Formats: sequence, structure tokens, C-alpha cells
Amino acid sequence: MTVALMWEARAAEGRGEDLLAWVRRQKLEREPLRRETFRAPQDRVLVITWWDAEYDAELPELPEPDSELMRRPVHRWRFESVGTEADV
Repeated sequence: MTVALMWEARAAEGRGEDLLAWVRRQKLEREPLRRETFRAPQDRVLVITWWDAEYDAELPELPEPDSELMRRPVHRWRFESVGTEADV
């Protein structure tokens, strides 16, 4: 089974590039199948990691950045893959 962990944060005013740099420096305890980083307006940063694991498996996640870098707490979601477009 493939599980995707999503980590989304909104940086403090004017700190979007700092948050993006912080995310890129973060290492996980072990390597996921894939890791992708995105940015969006309003200084948002999103990281998705893909794992070969059961839905409720204990998996390493990115930590919370220092509070002065954040506008609000990090949002986290977990999803189970149900296939790709090629599988449809």
C-alpha cells in the first residue's frame, strides 16, 4: 500500500523564502519513496512524502518550525493511494 503524508505551513509575513529554505534542510529518519515540495501564494509551503506502508504505520514526519517563522500551526494529513490515472 502507498501512503502519502502531507505537511502544509504558512509562513509569517515576508518569511516565505525562509520557510521554504527551512523545509529543504529538514531530513527524515528514513527516506520515503518520494518527497516533493511546493509553494503557493500567501507564503504557503507544502511537502508530500510517499511511503510503502500500511495506512496507520508509524512514519517519520517533518517537525514544526520555530514559531517566529510561522503564521499558524502546521496542518498535516494522511492519505491512502487508490491508484493512478494509468490504473483507471
